[in-house]
Amino acid sequence: MTNAEISLHDDKMRAEIAHLAAQTTKLNKEIRWYEAVIIAGGASAVTLAIVALTKVLL
Repeated sequence: MTNAEISLHDDKMRAEIAHLAAQTTKLNKEIRWYEAVIIAGGASAVTLAIVALTKVLL
């Protein structure tokens, strides 16, 4: 391989790494959002269960 080919290959690899890093960042943000939604839903379900149990017992 010539120096130009090596340089081109190196540039392509760096671009691919940057692309993968950007995708990883995006996925991490989405995962945090989904976790928050799931936790809020779970908290709501627990609250409803407590209310239902209280109504039954009173």
